Amino acid sequence: MKTIGLLGGMSWQSTALYYRLINEETNRRLGGLHSAQIAMVSVDFQEVETHQRNGDWRRAGEALAASATQVEAAGAEMLLLCTNTMHKVADEIENAISIPFLHIADATAERIRQAGLTSIGLLGTQFTMEQDFYRGRLEQHGLKVFVPGAADREIVHRVIYEELCQGTIREDSRSEFVRIIKDLKSVGAEGVIQGCTEIVMLVDSMHTNVPLFDTTAIHAHAAVDAALE
Repeated sequence: MKTIGLLGGMSWQSTALYYRLINEETNRRLGGLHSAQIAMVSVDFQEVETHQRNGDWRRAGEALAASATQVEAAGAEMLLLCTNTMHKVADEIENAISIPFLHIADATAERIRQAGLTSIGLLGTQFTMEQDFYRGRLEQHGLKVFVPGAADREIVHRVIYEELCQGTIREDSRSEFVRIIKDLKSVGAEGVIQGCTEIVMLVDSMHTNVPLFDTTAIHAHAAVDAALE
């Protein structure tokens, strides 16, 4: 098995999900006492969030690129960036390493196409929902992407940073997310991407009949696919 590299900490709650999902899937496939070979660097999310808030994506990219080289130096044979939003600086990270970079939007788009869908809703941080680095990547795979209206984008963004990234789960926030998902379906989305790695902590298939695409699980399983090739 190849060694999977994880660049995490954004937030640590979702990175913990990555670690668990990758090991569970590895054991499911190989059985016995097998677990995944993983090299990981986990960064301080406060520093990353400050760069996000200040719009200083250059410094954010430089910092994560440096951390990515640490993951490679630790023996990783591929790299996963354990966050959707920071794929905004994916090019900087990919240029800093010599190992394959598994892009979360590519893995997600492939799963959606396998499901036979072509129109998809996108939930995530405002950066992810509003900027082209993620939506554009999905559209390159032939998908039509819908996002919530401005007021609902603010709600989703606030819940992610003020609640989910701190491990807080609120029923009223879950109700709002379920409503927003329903609204996306009403305008033509055949399914919805949980395009922030923390959203799965709040909403899953038991809360809505709209097909959900959990980017954390999709990305984690894609890593196991690549590691066991």
